[in-house]
Amino acid sequence: MALTVGVLRGGPSREHEVSLKSGAAILAGLPEDLFTARDIYIDKAGQWHDRGRPVTPSRALRQLDVALIALHGEYGESGEVQQMLTLHGIPFAGADAFGTQQARHKAIGKALAEKAGVRTPAFRYIERIENAEAGVHDAIRAFQQPVVVKPVGWGSSVGVSIVGGYAAVLAAVRSLFGSGADGVLIEERIRGREATAGVLENFRGEAFYALPVIEIVPPENDFFSYESKYNGASREICPGNFSREETQELQKAALTMHQMLSQRHYSRSDFIVSPRGVYYLETNSAAAVGLTPESLLPKSLAAIGCKFPDFLAHLVTLARA
Repeated sequence: MALTVGVLRGGPSREHEVSLKSGAAILAGLPEDLFTARDIYIDKAGQWHDRGRPVTPSRALRQLDVALIALHGEYGESGEVQQMLTLHGIPFAGADAFGTQQARHKAIGKALAEKAGVRTPAFRYIERIENAEAGVHDAIRAFQQPVVVKPVGWGSSVGVSIVGGYAAVLAAVRSLFGSGADGVLIEERIRGREATAGVLENFRGEAFYALPVIEIVPPENDFFSYESKYNGASREICPGNFSREETQELQKAALTMHQMLSQRHYSRSDFIVSPRGVYYLETNSAAAVGLTPESLLPKSLAAIGCKFPDFLAHLVTLARA
């Protein structure tokens, strides 16, 4: 009898639409001869739906054998959904609640990178809006302008800006808090080429398999912003045009951060490759890894000849192990 695999998508986050696309790709890619796919849609108000009908989370989950989480953004990366699945005894692919929360919090990720000896841009973390003025003063004195201002817990580059000068940086910080950010990072801007490197567990005889590194070439005068991620304006080169030494360092750092952040099954880490070296930015937990046709991980899988349905089948196997 085919396993029933629930695909959780949507959710009340800023990445609702991207989540729908990732979920749709999973639903279309699950091998029909092995699995019965169940579309579990969560609307922007947080209401769960099973086959188009509103249901309680418990009712939706008790009919599943396995869950694949495509809930990008705060809702899927807060750990709440992972805790719910664990409570209901539903195996799922990806990090548990603790690992998901760790990867979501960029300041924790950077602190663990420093502990592991992985180079990361210098930063200041502002936890509350009451500390904004003092935090911005400190960052302006410490870092060359412009700097990178980003929410500590949002993904897909939502809310990220590159600004310079006290007034502009303070305005960017206040804007993020006003939009609901639960903390803000002000980060030294490292100029260089953008890269991302994925990790897949128990694949091709390796406990932790380093996927090919992708080089990201955003539009001129832009970084890999939310818009350039999904409007087709950026180019992704896989494998990237990095030296052998740079590639090895990127893959090693991705493997290190996968383990330091208690990730499980698969993850993807982002970097800047500059003349000063490789700099770690953040790790995307499984819930944050996009699986849309425009997303990065499917491109690295294709580069090694791993078909998307085979990848999904592997995830189900990992979840049930």
